Amino acid sequence: MQSIAALITGLGLGSMYGLMALGFHVTHSVSGTVNFAQGSSMMLGAVLCFTFAQTLGWGMGPAIVLALLCCALYGLLVEFLAVRPFASRGSNAWLMSTVALGIVLDNIVMHTFGKEPRSLPSPLAVSPIDIGGQGLGVYPLQLVIPLIGFALAGALHVVARRTRWGTALLAVVQNRDAARLMGIPIKRAVAAAFAVSTVFAGVAGILIAPLFNVNADMGTLFGLKAFAVAILGGISSAWGVMIAGLIFGIAEALITVTWGSGYTQIITFALVIVVLAVRPNGLFGRSEVKKV
Repeated sequence: MQSIAALITGLGLGSMYGLMALGFHVTHSVSGTVNFAQGSSMMLGAVLCFTFAQTLGWGMGPAIVLALLCCALYGLLVEFLAVRPFASRGSNAWLMSTVALGIVLDNIVMHTFGKEPRSLPSPLAVSPIDIGGQGLGVYPLQLVIPLIGFALAGALHVVARRTRWGTALLAVVQNRDAARLMGIPIKRAVAAAFAVSTVFAGVAGILIAPLFNVNADMGTLFGLKAFAVAILGGISSAWGVMIAGLIFGIAEALITVTWGSGYTQIITFALVIVVLAVRPNGLFGRSEVKKV
């Protein structure tokens, strides 16, 4: 029974990692860059949702909508300030600039929101569901998170394959010059990809906030794990990173139950190294084909 509870916990965590990793997938697919401030985007979603819902008392529904809108605006800011000036010149300095911008946001939140962790109440994280009548339970929210994660992954797939906007993004990926000649606004497409990326991270932060304390540092480790998941699944594959997130989350939960939390990070990241040594392009990624 303990393993079943751990499995459900792992599914919830893994779906959250997968959502954040989908953000890495979106920006990499459209622009060839990634947002290393993704962990800060997750933290921003959780902190803003708490502020709007608890501090200002606006209710959970409006708080979620406003928090995600702010995350989208933050994504546009990241692209405009930390990525576009460098990527347009063919420089890889965006690697450091996105990290720096994330650190700036973390410290701004720390000085305004405070250092003390806070709890975001949710009716889905109050009464655990008992499993097997042995006192081992999981919160309903842990069951909802995977459903939302896969729903968003499916929506992303449909938008990318069946809408004009998605087709335009795919055109940008395949051939920027041809897309520009067809009248597709390249800069807007890339900016939109970063907005979507940070919204995914914000959703992950809002979903996980009732199960963890909300604080300015909460996104750091989650962001690192999400990037590991993106690479593990194959950053070019949307479904790959989502499945890799589930694998990573379940592995974490089972390792914690079996050997204790002290070994969780050691074993999971060691397994990531082993998998990437065997499959350098990730579990579901494909090697890039170079035309000569």
